[in-house]
Amino acid sequence: MKGTVAVAVVVAALAVAFLAVTGHGAVTCVEVDANLLPCVEYVTGKEAKPPALCCQGVKRIRALPAGTVERRFVCECIKKAAAGFDGLKNDAIRDLPAVCGSPLPFPLALNFDCNTIPRA
Repeated sequence: MKGTVAVAVVVAALAVAFLAVTGHGAVTCVEVDANLLPCVEYVTGKEAKPPALCCQGVKRIRALPAGTVERRFVCECIKKAAAGFDGLKNDAIRDLPAVCGSPLPFPLALNFDCNTIPRA
């Protein structure tokens, strides 16, 4: 019986840790990154307009975060991903949601403080 309780406690602790890492189980940075990866050529100035796959990804990103915590998490994921690329064009990043016809609930900017996203 003690072994069963110990296993249950460990499983519960791992579940809580997993949810904290994955953005409360709703959205993961891997998911965000996968949706925005087709946009790299556009936001680095190598393409004049975002490809269709990029805009589809932006639209999926718009639909992902349901509340304030999730929006802030997605915002942080985007900023972390952007830090891994050289030559990003601030104007292209800022304008991407509008160019794709899918405004996000927060601005895309490398210096945006994701904690300032207002409560939904």
